[in-house]
Amino acid sequence: MAKSRLALIAAFLFVAFVVTPLFLHFTQKRHDQLAFDVEVLYPESNELVGGETFAGGLISVVHHELSGYTGWRPNDFALWGPGLMADNNANRQRGIIQAVRESVRVFKDHLTKVSSDEYDKNLIAADNAFRNDMEKFWLPSAESKLEEGVASLEKYVKGLSSTPPRSRPLVKRNVELIRLYQAWGDMLGDAHSSLYRADIGFFETDDVFYHAQGEAHTLRFLVRAVEREYRSVFGGRTVLLTLMNEVAAALDKAAVLKPVAVFDGSPDGILANHRRNLDAYINEARQKMYSIREELEK
Repeated sequence: MAKSRLALIAAFLFVAFVVTPLFLHFTQKRHDQLAFDVEVLYPESNELVGGETFAGGLISVVHHELSGYTGWRPNDFALWGPGLMADNNANRQRGIIQAVRESVRVFKDHLTKVSSDEYDKNLIAADNAFRNDMEKFWLPSAESKLEEGVASLEKYVKGLSSTPPRSRPLVKRNVELIRLYQAWGDMLGDAHSSLYRADIGFFETDDVFYHAQGEAHTLRFLVRAVEREYRSVFGGRTVLLTLMNEVAAALDKAAVLKPVAVFDGSPDGILANHRRNLDAYINEARQKMYSIREELEK
């Protein structure tokens, strides 16, 4: 009897600490892949109104998190919640929504608006929806507000091609685009600071790692969307297009870096320091964003 109890305990521990973490690891790796190819969805042969690619990137990122097998995680209960076992994706989604919020804010406030122009109503609605508490289970649920934000962005895209247009297209001036890269650079600067800190506790290491990775995941697609939107404007400035592609490439690597366990090893230790490894890509993207801003200011 005692042996059978020990066998059950051993089996439980094996499932809890070996099988479950490995299952979560490989399902997360698969979930991290998002099929949003700007060149396929918005080919060079198609003339853009201005705004549909950027909005399309935001829609795809948010919809992907909602339609995944486990859905939106930061507001879940118990073992699937943000504080136990499956917390990596929850923290990653927190990073994703932070990047979405900042990008929608600049989209609304600057990229589609000049001085005394009115705000686009659908972008106001999307901005408000995405700023709801993303840890609320109901009244309203986080999922319902995310779906509302996606629906508002879809209305915005439809309004661009209506007759007469019901949505405000991108202004496509350097000064507004500089504000976007300023916001993105500030966000990555904060991620860099968290990833490089020496006073992060053992149980916070993976939280910081996945939050920063969520931001990189969102921006990797939006940077490419911006490059497509402004390609005709910057046709003669290949340095800008090159820098944007290099930023996206660095964020691509950051977004899919997925160790089985996030270690916080010392620089000369045996174990890796995954925060620093991720930071190398985050900081590369941030520094090149500074270069993009300098080019835009010329």
